[in-house]
Amino acid sequence: MSLFEQYNRLEEPQKRGQATEATVTAELIARDVSVLTPAYDNEPYDLVAEIGGRFYRIQAKTAFDGKRDSTVEFRTRSVRTKSDGYEREGYEGEIDYFSVLNVREEEIYLVTIEEAGSTATTIRYEPAANNNRANVNWHEEYRLDTVPDGLRSG
Repeated sequence: MSLFEQYNRLEEPQKRGQATEATVTAELIARDVSVLTPAYDNEPYDLVAEIGGRFYRIQAKTAFDGKRDSTVEFRTRSVRTKSDGYEREGYEGEIDYFSVLNVREEEIYLVTIEEAGSTATTIRYEPAANNNRANVNWHEEYRLDTVPDGLRSG
């Protein structure tokens, strides 16, 4: 059974989020990156990666199918339920990276907070039908395997 099939069997959003965090953590550990998790669940980040003596706060997100073919999107704002409605907050100054699990393609992306959109970010994993290449976030630029050397521990 593929990761996509297993993931889609999880019906609760909280379980999907936990699966995303676990997958990202496992992939970082497999790359010899030390991973720390906060003691409380109310931090704006899900994990911290220690690389080269520096600590990077990471918010794990699950990508969903984008509005266009061959794209995935992820939300760059947190949504909390309050008694008087919903509260939406950005992560500026609170995290360094989004780790994004693209379940369909079985890829993980690392996107800096500076490169992320204010409410959502779209990543393209195949060329568009109209061959548009301007202002595109290509998955190759963000894949965990191709992150900058400064984020590698070895």
